[in-house]
Amino acid sequence: MKKISPPLAGLLQTFGVIIYCILISLFFQYAGNYFPKSSELLISTFMLFLLVVSAGITGSMVFGYPAYLALKKDFKAAIYVLLYTLLYSVIITSILVAILPFFQ
Repeated sequence: MKKISPPLAGLLQTFGVIIYCILISLFFQYAGNYFPKSSELLISTFMLFLLVVSAGITGSMVFGYPAYLALKKDFKAAIYVLLYTLLYSVIITSILVAILPFFQ
């Protein structure tokens, strides 16, 4: 398997998390039509379960490849991939926060 450069791996992981967040947001936007309004127990249980599943999915997207690299004893690349992922996440979030008011 060809090794991906840390900046590219971080960017791809960040885009993966962004796409997942967009899909979950779209689900929440349309899910209100499918849940009965009086079923607070069902909604609370579903939300907690979705939180656990989302933590697992996004955690594997962010930490999966760095953990793989660390298990292969490439600690420097693992740290760089994780740092690039977090850096790109902060940059993209900052950009979204800056331009979001213009879309309201």
